[in-house]
Amino acid sequence: MSEVIALVPGTFDPITNGHIDIIKRAKKIFDKIIVAVATNAGKMPLFSFEERVELTKKVVETDRELWGVEVEGVKGLLVDFAKRENAKVVVRGLRAVSDFEYELQMAFMNRRLNEEVEMIYMMPYIKYSFLSSSIVKDVFFNGGDISKFVPEVVIEAMRKKLSERRG
Repeated sequence: MSEVIALVPGTFDPITNGHIDIIKRAKKIFDKIIVAVATNAGKMPLFSFEERVELTKKVVETDRELWGVEVEGVKGLLVDFAKRENAKVVVRGLRAVSDFEYELQMAFMNRRLNEEVEMIYMMPYIKYSFLSSSIVKDVFFNGGDISKFVPEVVIEAMRKKLSERRG
């Protein structure tokens, strides 16, 4: 039987403990996990594409529970990347009903583009149900403590970004 490869895609601007939770749980189910850091034309990211890929790699390298997880930058359609990587599953987190409509539209479109890729959705633990990269950035740039929401390497990267903004 061949190994089942799953993608965990996202913009990861920045990666949060909620994202990490989904990745760790997917790792328990599937043989191989590839975190697919995506460009997203609809968003104005804080970190560049290259910075998001590198930051996500650092998070994976510094967390023993994530060892063996691969991180790749993805430009273009996720289903095309899935085909190149022989991935049959895409794992996404669903925090609230507000996520459902967007995810449903994406699932239908992805199925039309590549029927061989299945979409799997995981509900977060309650402590992550409100957590998003946007909220983390907002709290951070308004002086709040984000240490319960992101790994230390992310905090360091955000401090660096803040100092760059201040010039």
